Amino acid sequence: MDFPLNYCLILLIIINEPHAVNLGDKFLAADAMPLSFQKGVFMCEFCVKHGEGKKWYEVMEHYSRELYEQDNRQQFMNKLFSNLQKDVAQLGKLDRVKKKMPLAYRFIRHMATRKMKREHFGQVVPVEDAEMIINMVQSITRIPCVCRGVTKGNANARYCFALGIDPEGMLGDYPDLKDSLEVLTHQETIKLIQEFDQEGLIHSIWTFKTPYIGGLCNCDRDCLAYSTQVSSDLMQAMFKAEYVADIDFSQCVGCRNCQKLCQFGAIEYSSLDKKSLVNVLKCYGCGVCRTACWKEAISLLDRGSVPEAAGLW
Repeated sequence: MDFPLNYCLILLIIINEPHAVNLGDKFLAADAMPLSFQKGVFMCEFCVKHGEGKKWYEVMEHYSRELYEQDNRQQFMNKLFSNLQKDVAQLGKLDRVKKKMPLAYRFIRHMATRKMKREHFGQVVPVEDAEMIINMVQSITRIPCVCRGVTKGNANARYCFALGIDPEGMLGDYPDLKDSLEVLTHQETIKLIQEFDQEGLIHSIWTFKTPYIGGLCNCDRDCLAYSTQVSSDLMQAMFKAEYVADIDFSQCVGCRNCQKLCQFGAIEYSSLDKKSLVNVLKCYGCGVCRTACWKEAISLLDRGSVPEAAGLW
């Protein structure tokens, strides 16, 4: 096996410093168990740390110009997007480590996820919460999706919104993307989000040095966060939503339209009952499945009210 020196060093740290990493069940349990569950509160970790008693993305300060101007966030965003292609290459290396050096991978995943939570992390939100967020911010700029620019080579896939910030500086070394910037009104943005919802795109918010929220994206399998967390399960890049979907058995006619639209494989089908049902362990609570149900049999429940899903982020 030929791996970069830094991975070998990490492995040596794990072997020689077991007290620092704890390779046993306790380390895995602590890594998997969110702070919200540890404290007996069924809200995501950011809600506990930054939510002031409510959902963390409902706090107006997290979109404020004052917060944006702190901690060199402008420079951080420029560096983040400028290094995106390099980061994608690192994900390929991490995938090889996962397959051939699972011990080292476990530690790298843990540390990388912690770093992302501090710097650039997301959470899935349903369309109604996305609309609420849009109405909270002062300005919205429609921007090309940098993820799709890297993964699909499409420089004009305009599925993302910069919230209350100057996107020209944020896009860094992507001058071609700057030609596609479009300042929108709140109503124009909400109309687009509703259209994206009908297309089956997943809405998510993103931090730039947590807890500042500077982006609202509309994602599918082409997005880096999806491929990193869902497709390849390399590391956690975003929280699930504060909700889970629920199908009213009495209203479901078994058309399976919702199953076709679900990006997470969370909707299953019973051939015996001729009904669809939600696997709450897989459900991200995006609510997109509701758009496919002409019987309006699908609703969203607070994640904390569903015992099997409470604490799973």
